[in-house]
Amino acid sequence: MVFHSVERLITFESFENFLEQPENRDRRYELIHGEIVEKTMPTEQHGIVVTRFLVRLYPHLERINPDVRLGPEIRVRTPGDIHNARQPDISYFADTTRPLSDRGVVERMPDLAIEVKSPTDTYQELRERADYYLANGTRMVIIADPAERRFTVLTPGAVRILNEADVFEGGDVLPGFQMRVSEVFP
Repeated sequence: MVFHSVERLITFESFENFLEQPENRDRRYELIHGEIVEKTMPTEQHGIVVTRFLVRLYPHLERINPDVRLGPEIRVRTPGDIHNARQPDISYFADTTRPLSDRGVVERMPDLAIEVKSPTDTYQELRERADYYLANGTRMVIIADPAERRFTVLTPGAVRILNEADVFEGGDVLPGFQMRVSEVFP
């Protein structure tokens, strides 16, 4: 007789209940393919890179639209995907006509997702995240690697590697935005 173990995948509804537990309220979790995964606490370097991105992006985007939707650690999910709720390090949403989410999750992927590689992350993990975002509607993903001082910029059908001396251009996702890659790295 053969027995097969059946892995029970966590749904988004169960994940939300998990997050409401008092012991989980101040911790950082994601739901990835039906599994609850705790995000590591960011290092000082990670926080500085995120802040430098935000400080450069926000004024540019605010000039385009004062109701800019840009922020760190915003939980996102694709409607209908009951096994995923992700938290990119930075999310930008071009559409400001939808109601602003004041709790829980934004029911769509960001137009831009930025992930900053921490020492405990593997490039493969970050690439899988990027592929998930792109497959679900994100138009651009930037993987910023402080150790290598480079960006991997992914768009549907294209991957570009930019080193610290290169200039990143935002294309149609961030029209008119430019910065040297080195500007975000301490």
